[in-house]
Amino acid sequence: MSSPLRRSVVRLVRAFALTLAACALALSACQSRLIWLPGAPGGRTPRDAGLAYEELTLTTPDGERLHAWFLPARGEPRGALLLSHGNAGTIEHRLDLARAFVDMDVAVLLYDYRGYGRSTGSPSEEGTYVDARTAWRELVERRGFAPARVLLYGESLGGAVATQLATEVDAAGLVLQDTFSSLADAAAYHYPWLPVRLLLRVDYDSAAKIERIGAPLLVVHSPQDEVVPFAQGEALFAAAREPKELLVTSGGHNDAGWLARPAGLARVRAFVERTLP
Repeated sequence: MSSPLRRSVVRLVRAFALTLAACALALSACQSRLIWLPGAPGGRTPRDAGLAYEELTLTTPDGERLHAWFLPARGEPRGALLLSHGNAGTIEHRLDLARAFVDMDVAVLLYDYRGYGRSTGSPSEEGTYVDARTAWRELVERRGFAPARVLLYGESLGGAVATQLATEVDAAGLVLQDTFSSLADAAAYHYPWLPVRLLLRVDYDSAAKIERIGAPLLVVHSPQDEVVPFAQGEALFAAAREPKELLVTSGGHNDAGWLARPAGLARVRAFVERTLP
C-alpha cells in the first residue's frame, strides 16, 4: 500500500473511531431521555370510552404522586388486573386494552409511572418498580383483592416492570405483551454498532428473573414486531417455568394485536378464566 493511500485509510479509521466514540458518549450521557418516553397529560378519561372509573392519586413510599384510574368490572368481579403500560404515552392510550378485561368481569387498575402523564417525579428503573408495588398495594391492601385474585399485565417496557413485581408477590398470573428479554438485548438490536452492553446503566433484565416466577404465564408477541424482536419474546418463554403458554399474534409493535382478532381474544379470555376461576 502506498504512503498516501495508507494515510487516507488511517484518517478514515480515525474518523470512524471518533464518530463511534461520540455516539457512545451521547448514548451514555442521554440514557434517561432515550429509555423513557413519558407522555404528556391529555384530556381523555375512561368516561370518553364508555367506562365507569374512579380517579386516584397513589402516593409512593418515596413521596411521588401517581395518577391512576380504577375501572370496576362489568359484572361480579372475578378479580383484578394491574396494568403496567409500555414506554410511550400514558394510561389514556390503554383504554381499549383495559376495556377488554373489564368486559371479562375483571376490574382494572391503570397507573402512570413517575414522570408520565399527571404523575410527579422522573422515571428510573427502580422508580418504576416502586410505582408498581404502590399500585399493587392499592389493589390488595386498600381494595381488598386477595393476591391470588390479581393478574399482572405488562406491555413492552411494562412487561419488565410486571416481571419484577411477579418475583415479589404471589399473583394469579402474569401476561407479557411484546416484552424484551432485557434492555441490553433490545438496545443491541437497535444499535448493533455500539457497545451498549458496556454503556447501559439500566438493566430491566426479565430473562434473568423470569425463572423465579411460579405464577401461570402468558407470553403474547408478534413475529412482525419491529421494536421488540419476536426472538426476545421466545427467549422469555423458553426461560420461564411451567405453567406457561405462548400466543403468537401479528402486526407491528403498536398495532392492536390480540385485541383485534377473535382467536387472540378467545385465548386471552381462556387464560383469564383459568387463572381467575
